[in-house]
Amino acid sequence: MTSRSVPFFNYPRAYLDDRDDLLRIFTEVGERGAFIMQKDLRDFESALAAYTGAKYAIGVANATDGLELAWMAIGLRPGDEVICCSHTMLATAASIKTAGGVPVPVELGPDNLIDPDAVEAAINPRTVGIMPTQLNGRTCDMDRIMSIAGKKGLFVAEDAAQALGSKFRGKHAGTFGLAAAISFFPAKVLGCLGDGGGVITNDDGIYDKVYQLHDHGRDINGEVKSWGRNSRLDNLQAAILNYRLLSYGKVIQRRRAIAAIYQARLGGLHELELPPAPVENSDHFDIYQNYELQADRRNELKEHLRINGIGTLIQWGGKAVHQWERLGFTVKLPKVERFFERCIMLPMNMFVSDDDVHYVCDNVVEFYRG
Repeated sequence: MTSRSVPFFNYPRAYLDDRDDLLRIFTEVGERGAFIMQKDLRDFESALAAYTGAKYAIGVANATDGLELAWMAIGLRPGDEVICCSHTMLATAASIKTAGGVPVPVELGPDNLIDPDAVEAAINPRTVGIMPTQLNGRTCDMDRIMSIAGKKGLFVAEDAAQALGSKFRGKHAGTFGLAAAISFFPAKVLGCLGDGGGVITNDDGIYDKVYQLHDHGRDINGEVKSWGRNSRLDNLQAAILNYRLLSYGKVIQRRRAIAAIYQARLGGLHELELPPAPVENSDHFDIYQNYELQADRRNELKEHLRINGIGTLIQWGGKAVHQWERLGFTVKLPKVERFFERCIMLPMNMFVSDDDVHYVCDNVVEFYRG
């Protein structure tokens, strides 16, 4: 084995690279005793709304809670079906189930995101909504999704957990439907030092309901209006996110530069199907939360990279949502299933240098051409 190491994600550096500033933030928040729902959280919610162009943002405990609260605020009833892509984290479908509905996973399209044609084909009298996943930092064709929803009178809530800053035709992920959830898990493009999430919406009613649901049924004035639960973003995490949001544009720029190197070095290998390149003046502006590609001899490639000190990831245990049969799914989705036989993620984060990326590419090329 080589002595060189390129981890898939270097978790200690999420703290160490900003150690002095993080300790300053911790001290400032701690000395104020500002632990729950203080000014830092309000400031972050305002900044998040302003960044995305949403009218409202609510900090919540994690993105899974955010998805659940969005559907609870919309008001799913038993038997209501919501269409989602099977190429997503289980939390997407689970949020529909937890809120009282029935998740209906469908095929992916050529962009590896939800296939609008499959959405249309899955609509029946029980269908009430669509949940597109803005995955790996790329936004779906939301013109098609919103057109279908408009014609059929369906709700749209977005899983934008991996897509803060991603755009489709200049519009931010998470601002197309009634509501969206964003994740601030440490490995996300904007990450805190634990679990954290946000809900964004332009709808006054959804904002009021989600706010109540996330804070024991209390509205913004502290009056109990309904039953709720505790899903509040910690004030300390909000302060950290506020600090990191200041340099977020540079983070996205760096990720796009890494993606450009991968494209230049690996684009000529016919054994690989790469994600779209970071093209300017396109309908899509991708932030590259992950760099997920499809590879021939995927498992052998993964082992070759491991031996050479390179970390990779096959997302979600190598299974799509519908493949967890104990959850009751019986549908067969050949395109999704084929994707999960070939998908693999290469290192994509702020801790990899250009030399690291070239080292990864050298080893991929060596595997197929050596």
